[in-house]
Amino acid sequence: QTSSFTILSWHACERGPARSLLTMSSATLEEIDAQIAAAKMRLENLQADYEESLDTIWMMLGSLLVFFMHSGFSLLEAGSVRFKNAQNILAKNLVVVTIGFLCWYVLGNSLAFGFLDKPNRFTGGSAFLMSGFFDEKTKLRFWLFHGTFCATGGTIVSGAMAERTKLKGFGIFTVVMTSVIYPIIVHWGWSGEGFLNYVDSHGDRVSVFGPAYLDFAGSGIVHLVGGVAALWGAAIVGPRKGRYDEAASDAFDGHNIPFCVLGTFFLWFGWYGFNPCSTTSMHEREIAHVAALVAINTTLSPCVSGLIVFFLRAKVTPPLRLDVGGFSNGILAGLVAITAGCAYVKPWEAVIIGLVGGISYQCGSLLLQRWKVDDVVDAFAVHGVNGLWGILALGLFGNPEENIGGNGSLYGGNQLQAQLGASAVIILWVSAWSMVLFYPLHHFGLLRLSDNFQDQGADFMEHSPAKAYHEA
Repeated sequence: QTSSFTILSWHACERGPARSLLTMSSATLEEIDAQIAAAKMRLENLQADYEESLDTIWMMLGSLLVFFMHSGFSLLEAGSVRFKNAQNILAKNLVVVTIGFLCWYVLGNSLAFGFLDKPNRFTGGSAFLMSGFFDEKTKLRFWLFHGTFCATGGTIVSGAMAERTKLKGFGIFTVVMTSVIYPIIVHWGWSGEGFLNYVDSHGDRVSVFGPAYLDFAGSGIVHLVGGVAALWGAAIVGPRKGRYDEAASDAFDGHNIPFCVLGTFFLWFGWYGFNPCSTTSMHEREIAHVAALVAINTTLSPCVSGLIVFFLRAKVTPPLRLDVGGFSNGILAGLVAITAGCAYVKPWEAVIIGLVGGISYQCGSLLLQRWKVDDVVDAFAVHGVNGLWGILALGLFGNPEENIGGNGSLYGGNQLQAQLGASAVIILWVSAWSMVLFYPLHHFGLLRLSDNFQDQGADFMEHSPAKAYHEA
């Protein structure tokens, strides 16, 4: 017998002989239970759709901001070279982005995030050409976000080697950088299965060096990689013709400081996608708070770093004058330095990291000049030195008691050993590949432009039109 109950509704009538009317309706318990279950399922589906949509929008925003950073790189590098090479460096920036995304599509993403049935601690190896993505469409947003990061490493190198590097040799290096060198490092540190950050048999996140390597948005995985490659590239290709002749040193100044400043602001703006959006989601209150902390730290560190470099160059080191270009690079140094720890440290710690970052940049820049390594945009001092400092800073700062992920040795943590180990592995990996690529390219005449090319300018020798700007 079907159990049921009766819902009685009484409606009082104020007029007429019949004062009340009884309306009866009935429904089975099973029907009501079914309706409740259906409503609950609709609510859960709506909640899931909302969270997925919000996370996708958040990562799309981050992808667009990081992509916009390439306009900053282009302006900064174009302003840092001489007038006669402006088009040539812009061509290299376009090559990096276009080649970089295609290589990420064909191979890079698969080596970074192509998970295997049996986890491989060294590299991924599935999902080539985005296979399987339409079975799990959440991968689409991750592909785009990390693809924008991938091209950054090559762009860093292009600026260091500007004005004397052949496009064909640089293009070959870019293919390998975005297909193999960078993606495998991403697998080590960001895939969750690499030897720098994986889950052990006890369910704890660890690395081969002890604690799991921490690098929230890429001081090491992105910037140290690009900075080390830039150092090797600039050293192997050699300085620009006449660069270290005392009589001609001023002739190598960049031709457009306004471009450098605008490029710096564009990069800083894009960094708010680089760092905060590395939360990779935005549907929970706690994650939103993390993104806010990251944005604050991404603001404070470059402020301090830029000011300290501006002061040092005005009062302590050459040129002993107000150096706007140095100010710009100091800002970028602070951004690089805070990128690893931006989610794990408090704002006052970010200030200290930026302060040390500015000093580290200035020391790195002076060392390059002393060693006569012609790094046109100070890419190694900005990205290499401060990429390394950013990793190590996270080994020092970050209080575990704050419950924001820090494990710094200054608070009794043991994070520093993992950061040191990861730094050494990244430097060795990139150095080995850089030497294997740049030395043969240089030997076979595929890397360095001839002296005549350098005298005339690459724009005049191989570009159309022959000048980046038309005369009035």
